[in-house]
Amino acid sequence: MTKMKVQVPKLILLGFTATLVNGAVDCTFSAVSDIMPQGLSLSFAQHIPENGTFTVPKNDTGWPTDPINLPELCAIGVMVPGETSNSTFGFGLFLPKNWNQRTLTVGNGGLAGGVNWQDMGTGVKYGHALFSTDTGHNGTSTDATWAYQNPQSQTNWGWRALHETVVYGKNITEAFYNSKPAFNYYQGCSTGGRQGFMEAQRFPDDFDGVIAGAPAWWTVKIPVSMFDTIGKEVLRQCDGQDGLVDTIIMDPYGCNFNPETLLCAENVTDTTTCLTASQLGTLDTITRDYIGGNSTMVFPHWLLGSEHFWDMNIDGGSPNVIGVGYIQYFLGLGADWDWRNLDEAVVQLSEQLNAGQADASDYDISPFINAGKKFIHYHGLSDGGIATGASFYMYGHINRAVSPQGINLHDSYRFFPIPGMGHCTDTADYVNAPYYIAGISMTNNGQYSVPGYHDAEHDVLYALMNWVENGTAPDYIIGTAFSNFTTQDSITRQRPICPYPQQASLDDHAANMDSNFSR
Repeated sequence: MTKMKVQVPKLILLGFTATLVNGAVDCTFSAVSDIMPQGLSLSFAQHIPENGTFTVPKNDTGWPTDPINLPELCAIGVMVPGETSNSTFGFGLFLPKNWNQRTLTVGNGGLAGGVNWQDMGTGVKYGHALFSTDTGHNGTSTDATWAYQNPQSQTNWGWRALHETVVYGKNITEAFYNSKPAFNYYQGCSTGGRQGFMEAQRFPDDFDGVIAGAPAWWTVKIPVSMFDTIGKEVLRQCDGQDGLVDTIIMDPYGCNFNPETLLCAENVTDTTTCLTASQLGTLDTITRDYIGGNSTMVFPHWLLGSEHFWDMNIDGGSPNVIGVGYIQYFLGLGADWDWRNLDEAVVQLSEQLNAGQADASDYDISPFINAGKKFIHYHGLSDGGIATGASFYMYGHINRAVSPQGINLHDSYRFFPIPGMGHCTDTADYVNAPYYIAGISMTNNGQYSVPGYHDAEHDVLYALMNWVENGTAPDYIIGTAFSNFTTQDSITRQRPICPYPQQASLDDHAANMDSNFSR
């Protein structure tokens, strides 16, 4: 990787302000009904006062948390009928009284069905009009039963419900404010990250800018209690590889890790802090790429430094239920299929079916780029849910697809690997990485942006807006760490996160600076 000494300029404040829109439609059921596109059904139109709370409908099981501390807005629920009951889907809008002439669509997560009202509550605080789809069903993030022998619902989840939500959402927003949105943005992580790539690939006109985090685009056990033991040994060996011991592994690929140091000594009786020979064999397996027949890549391995988060995908020795459910219900093998029967035939069936047409593997995004759109992609280097290598793989294949067309990918698409961050959010306690860049999925209910730093240097949404609207590409985004990531009441450290293949080179003074680092 290219090492880059980072000289951070003074704080940049942006004029992305929201103003009262004259002539907006009253937030009543009858008035909003009058502006509905033909064929759509209005479920509700509800006025939310300043600093108010929206009560999530009881049948919305995907995101049941009520968003709080909202600006004054009109909350709208819409149903879109399909040719069959299985192709019907719904979506929601938050239309703020003070609007900044922009829209923001937020993605979903896992297999969840339901409007993502909580992330909408975060996004609307920027002044955007917010959209989210229920993807055509209601259910938790781990429930795949709805997909069994149900291709219409699978397609809604795969791409159709989100795309049509964007189209209808823009129409409703324009009619509500009697003003066309000036810019349209998207932000999501995990399944939401896949949705962002799918939109850029299939529907390049939907958004002016996209933020996609940790995309799940490709769709003998070690005790869970040992994961932190492994992680701390990895940290001990790999931390200083960037020249600074600071609890952050900047380059997992660059660490020459020796797992044999974890091997239990002969005749040891306490095996809680070491691995047996068979457990080391398991460690070797899960830290190698999954290569299928004909030497084809099935999925990359977890990176060094992600050990703390491996329990996301291992439940009592069994794989994550999302993956198992996908095979059972999306691929139609049924509830009796056992994960121990995973073989090459199952992999080939998945590739053949591409259930829901959800595989975002059309790497040629030149129509999106040639239209002047911008794309920010991020992924935690300690992700134990979606292996970070999948994002490096995606970046490389997109570059191979567009470079021969004379396109400089860096001019339109930047990938930010985030040291120390898990899946879409979080960091191990013993790491406390400055990962927070105000991604929608990183932000707690009732909050938004970075306290004290509402600007394009620290907030990924502002960075995208600055790139799209002012032509200023993000050469870095400053990540923030807090003593408590929930309350965000005390910043412990900040540092720049560079776009791949660049990597920040830090000295002791810079690494230990506090919130004054960016000024």
